[in-house]
Amino acid sequence: MPLPYRHLTSVLLRRDGDLFLFDGGEGTQVSLRRLNLKWKKINAIFVSHTHADHVTGLPGILMLSSQVDRSEPLYIFGPPKIAEYIETSRKVLDMYINYPIVVQEITGPGVIYDGDGFYVRAFPLEHTKTCVGYALEELDRPGEFNPEEAVRLKIPKGPLWGKLQRGESVLNEDGIEIKAEQVVGKNRSGRKFSFVTDTLYLPSIVQEVKGSDLLICEGMFSDDCQDQAKEKKHMTSRQAASIARDACVSRLALIHYSPRYNDKELDLLLRQARQVFPNAQLTRDRMRIEIPYAE
Repeated sequence: MPLPYRHLTSVLLRRDGDLFLFDGGEGTQVSLRRLNLKWKKINAIFVSHTHADHVTGLPGILMLSSQVDRSEPLYIFGPPKIAEYIETSRKVLDMYINYPIVVQEITGPGVIYDGDGFYVRAFPLEHTKTCVGYALEELDRPGEFNPEEAVRLKIPKGPLWGKLQRGESVLNEDGIEIKAEQVVGKNRSGRKFSFVTDTLYLPSIVQEVKGSDLLICEGMFSDDCQDQAKEKKHMTSRQAASIARDACVSRLALIHYSPRYNDKELDLLLRQARQVFPNAQLTRDRMRIEIPYAE
């Protein structure tokens, strides 16, 4: 439930000029407006499940996005019933929408969305309603171009450098063939972001989020509430940490805390997570987390 000092679940991911929203609980638009981001240009929204605390902020976002000059479609992905929820909300609220909304219901695991240099996969979770997790993965980036070596090999600056960076071979000033690998390093790994909330602990999650640079994962309960977590199909912070450890992620950010824990008591969840995975942290409203490229 929303608390005076804690909004409901929502994560905004910014990648270059793209904005992606993962869940949209009540009050999401308040935080978005305070972040001073061009959130009205959100490309896609990814919904984990249709429980109210994850979707009741969406109608306001859809209506506010009509107040700007937008022509690009907004894509909304989620489990069955998300299309019905969006359509019913539009009709009942008599929404003025001046841009295309494309809703796609997820019926199985796999790639659901892609763009320039990345794709988004959905995978099944286990909750009291059909629920899915998401992973955004970047494709490998080309290796670093070495201009000094290109000059040494007598390749004039200009179009030939561009061809080498695209992996093509060229002829230098002496007519000798120069291959791309002579001046371009090995491909560099892209980044990976994963979002998991409202689910029992499942060993299968480990493989889905493996190698994430940032895993945002629910850590709803402490150890003494493990039975309650199982009954309500949620995870403890220690279980979230075990997924992070086994999946060899770089960083774990906990989210979706039970309202039984006030702001000070959240440290208990963090301590128990760090006993398993030291590089864990708590998320807070409007916190910004950078996801750097690996060295």
